[in-house]
Amino acid sequence: MPRSKKKITAQNKKPAPGRNANGMGSLKKKTVIKNGKQYEYWEGRGTIGYDPGTGKQIQKSITGKTQKEVRQKLSKIMTEVDEGIYQPPSKLTLAEWLDIWTDEYMGDKKYLTVKTYKTQIESHIKPGLGAVKLSQLVPHMIQKFYNDLLSGGQSIPKRDKSGKIVKRNGTTVYECAPLSAKTVRNIHGVLMKALSTAVSIEYLRSNPAERVTLPRVEKMEIHPLTDEQVKDFLRVSSSDNCGMILTVILFTGLRESEAIGLTWDCVDFKKGTVKICKQLQKRRSEDGGMTFAPLKNDKARILKPAPFVMDLLSREWNRQAELRLRAGKQWKGWQSKEDRKAALVFTTADGSYISQTSLRYHFKKIVKEMGVPSCRVHDLRHTFAVLSLQNGDDIKTVQDSLGHATAAFTLDVYGHVSERMKDESSARMQAYIDSIYPA
Repeated sequence: MPRSKKKITAQNKKPAPGRNANGMGSLKKKTVIKNGKQYEYWEGRGTIGYDPGTGKQIQKSITGKTQKEVRQKLSKIMTEVDEGIYQPPSKLTLAEWLDIWTDEYMGDKKYLTVKTYKTQIESHIKPGLGAVKLSQLVPHMIQKFYNDLLSGGQSIPKRDKSGKIVKRNGTTVYECAPLSAKTVRNIHGVLMKALSTAVSIEYLRSNPAERVTLPRVEKMEIHPLTDEQVKDFLRVSSSDNCGMILTVILFTGLRESEAIGLTWDCVDFKKGTVKICKQLQKRRSEDGGMTFAPLKNDKARILKPAPFVMDLLSREWNRQAELRLRAGKQWKGWQSKEDRKAALVFTTADGSYISQTSLRYHFKKIVKEMGVPSCRVHDLRHTFAVLSLQNGDDIKTVQDSLGHATAAFTLDVYGHVSERMKDESSARMQAYIDSIYPA
């Protein structure tokens, strides 16, 4: 009978001379002396590949207390090598990887996005998880990290019963306070993105941050101004230096940075339109200082404000000319008619830009006089949205005016806030019922 040919497999295939085939390993018992005492352990070594430059073997060493433990670990690695799925564990710590990620993988991110990511990393992620090896980061570590943030993740000045900040030897005393669920989710978003990049370049096989339970965020209640408060606002703000820009925000829904960065070349008095295509952003002096930056969603929009708003802008045009004459050589804004075309619409008395800090200071003075000190500038934007919906604008129109990415987001935020809208809906339904089912 002819001799049967022996089947060649990955296990019995002969390696090239001088090499061990991937998947083959060795086990040895070793002895080491530490502090005068003798310790025994097992070591397993296996070839996981070859250096592409020199052709030399790349070996992986595994140690353990027992032969069985080392054999199981080595067998698992060698099986992965044989199947072509082995991935050497990264020696980087999470902190080291985060530094690489923020330096090398954020070229397409906006300035404020990068700044926010770095703040979250330095303030929370590095102190909590930075020393952990990237390859040893597991879901339960991340889960505990999030849970700790929720129970006491921020330091705040300690206050006595009267509300005064407590100090010892002239130094403020701090105490731990919980972070909000939304903040923890924001931190999770940063960690998720960093680890996803590590997976994509094969520093990790999977993303451990994907397998955690996140806290539920309760939707914040918005507080738009009532009709009476809008009247009060117009009355009080008319005598304030920032009253004009705040009123425009109220009746256009602009973000603070969009209103501060609005330029005259974006205002078309003939068509009655305002183009929103940029925002004025405060950066560190080494990063350019005050800078025009793209919009939040990079999408320009054309507004068709109420004639009242266009009239305000026309008055601001004339007022600005008067301010320039009054300031004389101290004027820091446009210097010629040509310059003015692209100059800021809203300025201080000397032509400088209006900072967000200054805008909020003036706003707080106004709302304090109105009797609603908890109101924020952003609540003017909320007010515009609710007024638009109350007065018959569809959700898509409101979305476009506000510059939201989707109509679904606009509906989620504002679709439930107006009692008047509910009453009007009820009245319309009753009118329909009466028309088909008369009493």
